[in-house]
Amino acid sequence: MSSGTSGPAEGSAATSGEKTSWPELVGKSVEEAKKVILKDKREAKIVVVPAGSPVTMDYRTDRVRLLVDTVVEVPHVG
Repeated sequence: MSSGTSGPAEGSAATSGEKTSWPELVGKSVEEAKKVILKDKREAKIVVVPAGSPVTMDYRTDRVRLLVDTVVEVPHVG
């Protein structure tokens, strides 16, 4: 366990009082998650990323990443 901090704690708000994480959205659809996040943080630029994909390590206060890993429809040729 590290003694350093890398940002606000899970589910906490930044110093501006703005919400910075949404643990209640785990298991929700991407569209539902987008609606909730944009309600809390209108300026958010939401990026949908497949879980396990490489992402940049830069910290941007206007970006929220949704990491997804569920197949929701039957894959088919066509």
